[in-house]
Amino acid sequence: MTIVTVTGAGPEAVDVVALGESMVTFLPSRPGRLADVPSFERGIGGAESNVACALARGGHSVRWVSRVGADGFGDHLVEAVGAYGVDVSAVARDAGRPTGVYFRTAGERGSRGHEVAYYRAGSAASAMSVTNVDLDVVRACRVLHLSGITAAVSRGCLELMRELLAPRAGRPLISFDVNFRPGLWRDRDEARVLLELARAADVVFVGADEACDAWGLRDDGALLEALAGPGFVVVKRGASGATAYERGGGCALSGAGRHGPVAPTRRMPHVEDSPAPLTGVAPAPLTGVHHVTAPKVQVAAAVGAGDAFAAGFLSGTLRGLPVRERLRHGHLWAAAALTVDGDLAAPPSRGHAERLVALDDEAWGRLRLGPGWTRAGEAVEEVPTP
Repeated sequence: MTIVTVTGAGPEAVDVVALGESMVTFLPSRPGRLADVPSFERGIGGAESNVACALARGGHSVRWVSRVGADGFGDHLVEAVGAYGVDVSAVARDAGRPTGVYFRTAGERGSRGHEVAYYRAGSAASAMSVTNVDLDVVRACRVLHLSGITAAVSRGCLELMRELLAPRAGRPLISFDVNFRPGLWRDRDEARVLLELARAADVVFVGADEACDAWGLRDDGALLEALAGPGFVVVKRGASGATAYERGGGCALSGAGRHGPVAPTRRMPHVEDSPAPLTGVAPAPLTGVHHVTAPKVQVAAAVGAGDAFAAGFLSGTLRGLPVRERLRHGHLWAAAALTVDGDLAAPPSRGHAERLVALDDEAWGRLRLGPGWTRAGEAVEEVPTP
């Protein structure tokens, strides 16, 4: 794989750029229906900015690219994300559109009775497009992280995603989290756009349940046949663990510079051209199948774990770790998010995580992680033997 070098006085290159909408989140003060909750606590939420914040806390240089309103909620978002150490200089302010907000109940997403009320129609971020986003700034990175949520927000956002995922020399390694949200898609055919985008990425994160709900793909074999192009397809199964399918040696990053590989030369397929499996593109043979179980976790709030998992896996990718270790880092970063309230949590320190990642399979299987476990090894216990 050829590695290119950026020359000239272009934008400063960083480890990771994350592009997408973030919103101000209102978290309930107690369980119950939205109609019954008397008050809410303000937070921030957004799949891509969650990944950005976690990676910045994990020691990587990260830039978040988005748009927010010229309002108090926009101020709060930019300040809160920036406080994690993320470069927010590429976040544009839109005087004519508001910052999106949403309210949710205390339950887990997808659980019975869980409610989310989004107020994002016509938001500043929904106006992102090829014409108002600085593509050079977005591409000045080793890894570009994108999400299927952005594609669902507006036609302009979808065209921006297609432009960023199009094959081109010097394209950074592109990470794509499917993040299927049925409420954002008007019908099943439209949701298949996610398949088009996922096929053009280098690393794809998808839940086994998402693959079934979005595409009707009920087993990993069918999923791999549909996703013929990516070097890694990471299938998440919650508490059961995750499996990374590696093709053709996976995806390489430049070890010396901060710039990504030349993109594959295949044409980027559009869904309307080629339903799954992708006609005319033979999938590269599998060169590795890596499954890692998830540690036992005492869950405080089941939100943000998928974003934290992606951040942990990408951190391992940036560091050139073996795939099995990338998956373990993903699980540990997800466990950090699961054991706190809200979407965001600081990942474990690098040394602490590396000690746990190095455990043998038996010791790894006995891990039990509860609230506070990321603080210098506190609250890390073995599951009692029956």
